[in-house]
Amino acid sequence: MNDELSTAPISPLRRRLIDDMNMRRFSPVTQRNYIRDVGRFASFLGRAPDTATAEDLRRFQIEQRETGVPAPTMNSIISALRFLFTHTLDRPDLARKLVRVTHPRNLPIVLSPDEVARLLNATTCLKHQAALSVAYGAGLRVAEVSALKVSDIDSERMLLRIERGKGGRYRNAMLSADMLALLRQWWKVGRQQGVMHPKGWLFPGIHASKPISTRQLHRIVVEAARAADIAKRVGPHTLRHSFATHLLEDGVDIRVIQVLLETASYCPRTLDRGQDSLSVPPALRRGGYDQATIEPLRRGSGRHRATRRIACSVAGVDAA
Repeated sequence: MNDELSTAPISPLRRRLIDDMNMRRFSPVTQRNYIRDVGRFASFLGRAPDTATAEDLRRFQIEQRETGVPAPTMNSIISALRFLFTHTLDRPDLARKLVRVTHPRNLPIVLSPDEVARLLNATTCLKHQAALSVAYGAGLRVAEVSALKVSDIDSERMLLRIERGKGGRYRNAMLSADMLALLRQWWKVGRQQGVMHPKGWLFPGIHASKPISTRQLHRIVVEAARAADIAKRVGPHTLRHSFATHLLEDGVDIRVIQVLLETASYCPRTLDRGQDSLSVPPALRRGGYDQATIEPLRRGSGRHRATRRIACSVAGVDAA
């Protein structure tokens, strides 16, 4: 995307905006969204955004509200304009005139363990089944599943290496013995089909040189849910929500779940932090998995004996 932006005839202001985003290593998707949202503001003004005034920003926000722009979309536009005025134009006084919109957050849709099993078993091929099993069993985002490579599987440490997840961060995700067996089965089938290579993608797309797209993964989930007679509105992120909810229902410490999901927030500090086996030590928060902390999750022993069943794989997958 950056190459396309570089070759297209653009204004000096847009070039400066792109350079500022590149300097901060914004992802191509973020850059595309910011340019789109700044363009929307420029279309409203009818002139260059660097000539905007505080009254222009006020009128723009009122106009977006009256036209029924959803709150999440409006907040995305606000983020783009704040970056423009704060970093590119050095006008923090105008950035302060931008108001984020508060909106109620709906509870995420969560599947029951039985529904997850039905969904995984309703997939049409082993590759799809393995991809969705990884999304659920490791609690991965759809983009993280798409970007997995064969070399990201660490069978010695029983971990999945996630490269450049959300925010460009690297981390490890849990890998169960059942999931590893399923991935090895897919490796054998993929090798026979000629689409799997030792340094290639774990889930290739139409062409083996490219990974499966996030859109295709979403389509796979929707079709599997329909085949499994699941009436809920299901997407790839539903599996991530289900992973976290099932762990919480099994009694896993929420601070461990937050680390496994690589969420931005953690529970407030408590007096017992660091004293029980499921607290989140600083090394774990930095991305280095403490084996003594995570091992009960993989092993499924003690009071977390149901975690292996819920977080890693379902019996129906192994039998498939």
